[in-house]
Amino acid sequence: MSTSDKTTRAIDRRAFFRAGGGAAVVAAASLATGAEPAVAAESDTERKKARYTESEHVKTFYRVNRY
Repeated sequence: MSTSDKTTRAIDRRAFFRAGGGAAVVAAASLATGAEPAVAAESDTERKKARYTESEHVKTFYRVNRY
């Protein structure tokens, strides 16, 4: 490996880590802004309703996999 190869590789590696450090700063800044998390628009009755139904494709899955 020649000296110029080492220099080029070191510069690329340094640029990579610099970019990673920049991404960390951006992530920290977004947390510091106090942005509120997204809340699902789901009522209390929607949360409590039954969602599982044993449809034909579920029955086929059970039959094929011997459940």
